[in-house]
Amino acid sequence: MTGYTMLINGEAVAGDESFDVLNPSTDKVLATCPSGSQEDLENAVAAAKGALPDWSALPIEERSACLLRMADRLEENLAALAALLSAEQGKPVEGYAGLGANFEVGGCLAWIRYTAGLTLPVEVVQDNEQARIEVHRKPVGVVGSITPWNYPLLITCWHIVPALLAGCSVVVKPSEYTPLTVLKAMHLVADLFPPGVLNVIAGPGAVGAAMAAHGGINKIVFTGSTATGKRIMEAAAGNIKRLTLELGGNDAAIVLPDVDVEEVAGKIFATSMINNGQTCAALKRLYVHDDIYDELCEALARLAASVTTGPANEAPDFGPLQNRQQFNKVCALADAAAREGAVFLSGGRPLDMPGYFFPVTIVRDIQDSSELVTTEQFGPILPVMRFTDIDDVIRRSNALELGLGGSVWSADTVRATELASRLECGTAWVNDHAAIQPDAPFGGAKESGLGVEFGVHGLLEYTQIQTVQICKC
Repeated sequence: MTGYTMLINGEAVAGDESFDVLNPSTDKVLATCPSGSQEDLENAVAAAKGALPDWSALPIEERSACLLRMADRLEENLAALAALLSAEQGKPVEGYAGLGANFEVGGCLAWIRYTAGLTLPVEVVQDNEQARIEVHRKPVGVVGSITPWNYPLLITCWHIVPALLAGCSVVVKPSEYTPLTVLKAMHLVADLFPPGVLNVIAGPGAVGAAMAAHGGINKIVFTGSTATGKRIMEAAAGNIKRLTLELGGNDAAIVLPDVDVEEVAGKIFATSMINNGQTCAALKRLYVHDDIYDELCEALARLAASVTTGPANEAPDFGPLQNRQQFNKVCALADAAAREGAVFLSGGRPLDMPGYFFPVTIVRDIQDSSELVTTEQFGPILPVMRFTDIDDVIRRSNALELGLGGSVWSADTVRATELASRLECGTAWVNDHAAIQPDAPFGGAKESGLGVEFGVHGLLEYTQIQTVQICKC
């Protein structure tokens, strides 16, 4: 595949340099992608700044209408976008429980259409004979969006749609591992926006670092690792950028002994293996009460044995890991756990075939100190630990510095809700995990992030308060 270009000021830009994008199912070149230079970044930021006054001056209803047309345009091209997404990211078009590439593109439509219906009303805090005091929400300015490789198109929409609705202009930098679908999608919708409102550049991490430090960008929204998020925070200090950071997660789930094991096993399996485990808010550490530990481990092992892993063109349940670095990480974590004496109920070794294929793996009798437990694995491997004391397992669940999500599973939802409130995380689920929706704020606690996304709360992240005081005396 060739012909991919960046988008700057409404124009296609080929760039002076390029890089190869690999197909994770084959480890071979899928396409060549332009690599943005410092000049390209300067041009993109200048275009965004130039477009900002007129775009932000439009009534929010007109910006909303542009976004709704964006959703329609993407829907018209859903099949082509899903096929390209599957090729570069590795997820099957359908996949396990229908959570593949079609699901990701469909999620874009749902998020765009819901967000486009939000408003930013003026809040009146006082209106009497002395004064009228209003709180206005103004766009924060030029927004830089740096997106990851696990949900490249969906997370791009999460970033830019509320920014555009709020009246901001944007510069998007997709992951160098998965830039193609974002480039294609943004070109498809480019004519729906005034030139300069929507800009996309591609390239390695150095491009993202330059965006974080750029004085013409007023806010960075980033989804990715905690380590990179910290570097962005440091770079953003130069002009006191606003930040929304959705960072790493190593979510714990606690299963109480009163559950119906067969009933919850399928949901636990699905929410831990969603997107081949490459989901920030996936269930990544499972703590099971000793009374049902063996039974639940066996149920999860049966589910693991029932699914397939392979190339997307074979319509498997799960595809490859997205890139070699992540593949090597998951392999190393599994090898270390095996050396420590953990018991593997399924998988545990990479598949003997081209590409980055690692089968669904369930690991039991593993210690909390194992690197597989303390490190966000971001792959299809789930460690299962036992517990007997509820206070102790709450402590164990909260022991890490990450706090994106967590869950409690029980037939007694009242008790489970009370226990879930003790988890140190941004989202606490009861009898579910990794379930998100466009009207509910989502963000991390501790080192899992800063700020929130989605709904009104997420929209406000792209605004600056201006208090207007009108004296009447």
